[in-house]
Amino acid sequence: MKDNLCSTTNPSFVEDGSIIMHEQTGIKKIKEQLASWDKEYLWHPFTQMKDYVKEKPLIIEDGEGFILRDIDGNEYIDGISSMWCNIHGHRKKEIDDAIKVQLDKVAHTTLLGFSSVPAIKLSKRLVEMTPDDLTKVFYSDNGSTAIEVAIKMAFQYWQHKGYKDKTNFVALQHGYHGDTLGAIGIGGMDVFHNTFKPLLFKAMFAPSPYCYRCPYDKDRTKCSFECLSSLEEILSKNSDSIAAMVMEPLVQGAGGMIVHPEGYLSRAKELCKKYNVLFITDEIMVGFGRTGKMFACFHENVTPDIMALSKGINGGYMPLAVTLTTEEVYNAFIGDYGEQKTFFHGHTYTGNPLACSAALASLDIFENEKVIEGLRPKIDVLQKRLEEFTNLNSVGDIRQCGLIAGMELVKDKGTKEPYSWDEKIGIKVCLEARKRGLITRPLDNVIVVMPPLSINTYQLNKMMNILYESIEYVT
Repeated sequence: MKDNLCSTTNPSFVEDGSIIMHEQTGIKKIKEQLASWDKEYLWHPFTQMKDYVKEKPLIIEDGEGFILRDIDGNEYIDGISSMWCNIHGHRKKEIDDAIKVQLDKVAHTTLLGFSSVPAIKLSKRLVEMTPDDLTKVFYSDNGSTAIEVAIKMAFQYWQHKGYKDKTNFVALQHGYHGDTLGAIGIGGMDVFHNTFKPLLFKAMFAPSPYCYRCPYDKDRTKCSFECLSSLEEILSKNSDSIAAMVMEPLVQGAGGMIVHPEGYLSRAKELCKKYNVLFITDEIMVGFGRTGKMFACFHENVTPDIMALSKGINGGYMPLAVTLTTEEVYNAFIGDYGEQKTFFHGHTYTGNPLACSAALASLDIFENEKVIEGLRPKIDVLQKRLEEFTNLNSVGDIRQCGLIAGMELVKDKGTKEPYSWDEKIGIKVCLEARKRGLITRPLDNVIVVMPPLSINTYQLNKMMNILYESIEYVT
């Protein structure tokens, strides 16, 4: 293990036991101080701090590959890819080196009226690898801002085209697109979004294709896509006022790893085209190999009008996001200066050169190491291991798409009765998994599986063993 804050490997102390003891005492105090400061000064996202401050915090100090280490030297498999963004593992040499090279040139310059070498090169690469007809790249900083760009871009597009009433949006129930107000406005998760409703614009929500808890009580093997019929009804009745539909293609992440049935994505796109509504895909979570293809849209040969990307765009190294769109949308903003057709949106760190350099290195790794081609054996292992979880009485539904999976825990398989919020069953399972050497995070009663794409089959099997044992023990 490399030298770090809590290392006791300084050779000058080896021969003097008292000095070693003194050093260890000092390290213990540093750890205690860090834990104390964490509870005193940090407010953690999506975390009930009343519970957090009662427990010993997990403080990560370093990592390598798909392994993270805490300040006590304990090792953990990074089972959620550091919030779904790490692709190639931690401390990937090629990405580290690319950032260092760029740092010797310049750390940051603005894109507001200027450009930079990494931003230009990355734009070209992204256009070449994303679905056809996506030809323009607009940079921002994270998933939420990529969605804000998409919403504003769609709205202003119709204003320029003379459709002044097209100001509304359609999204899916259980959808999650970020935490800024525009992203929340099209979010379909009441537990996250209800508090902020007075601040939001109004959107229309179509039923999610959540087959396990189908709102129409249909069997997933016999349904007729009633959820799509509801979507079409919304679009047909309101097409004059709808600017765009926004959805996560194939998998709704924070909503519970809800995997859509085959054909839903392409048919949703067709309906938007039929009713003259822009189609926005949120590939922030599912992009860059997570589903087994580079982008989820490729599974059903869909080209959206606007696509948002972030998280895995540079291997999970630093904030970066893009919103891609077509020539048709882009050209609506072209005009004389006095017409004020400019897209008035931007961020200070838009297209940061360090982040773009990391992204270019990440894309090189995809090509050089044939990452997508190497996913199939891992996906097969995951699928086979997930089948074993059907033996657990508490596992009601298992959902998988590529190297993404979710296991929904229930009190009763027959009735699908969920555990109550107060029981914190998902949190308890993840805390038990942590004791066994795995970091993951629940979505209420859904246990998430989303390791870095670089994980090997041995560690993937170990991860699944830990999850099985943890669910069995807790439930």
